[in-house]
Amino acid sequence: MIRLSNASKSYRSGNSALPVLKSVSLTIKPGEFVAIMGPSGSGKSTLLNILGCLDTLDSGAYDLFGQAISNLDEDGLARVRRKYIGFVFQSFNLIPRYTALRNVELPMVYSRTEPSQRTRRAKHALELVGLGDRLEHTPAQLSGGQQQRVAIARALINNPNVIIADEPTGSLDSKTGHEIMHLLQRLHAGGKTIVVVTHEDDIAAYAQRIVRVKDGKAT
Repeated sequence: MIRLSNASKSYRSGNSALPVLKSVSLTIKPGEFVAIMGPSGSGKSTLLNILGCLDTLDSGAYDLFGQAISNLDEDGLARVRRKYIGFVFQSFNLIPRYTALRNVELPMVYSRTEPSQRTRRAKHALELVGLGDRLEHTPAQLSGGQQQRVAIARALINNPNVIIADEPTGSLDSKTGHEIMHLLQRLHAGGKTIVVVTHEDDIAAYAQRIVRVKDGKAT
């Protein structure tokens, strides 16, 4: 369960505070597929950063699967991210000199997983996203859609409860974008909670529910 209650966030702009989120309350149930939409500057990226434990609230409360997030320090937030959340970004965020296999292994390197187990799990994750024959390819040897599949495999590697995808199709052509969304749909059918930020109506249509953000408020 993801629950925000009266969540507010501001950023400093010179000598004043710029409100970005204004008393947002939002609940996302386990296994739900939710799209977050809104114009540029509406607060949707800040909302995503809060949900992904990449940023903290000024006021209000955030509970993630029964754990109070609002008062955690940086180490506590990092532990929650590792345990519960997998991230997929528009720009893929792959390391160019690493193979697909090595890129997917990286989160397990940081969690000090045994090397043989890292390799086995990374191969399995790449097979799940249809890249079992691309293990030794670097990002430059992969298409945009294949790179995003590697990024999704990396997001899955620690078996998170939630996949948070920030404009996951924004760098892709329409056909490839829909292929990525079909993949996220399959993950959702397998029990994952999916939260996607998008500005595209046809991408948001894959979700069960759309949350619209405007002027720092969510409906």
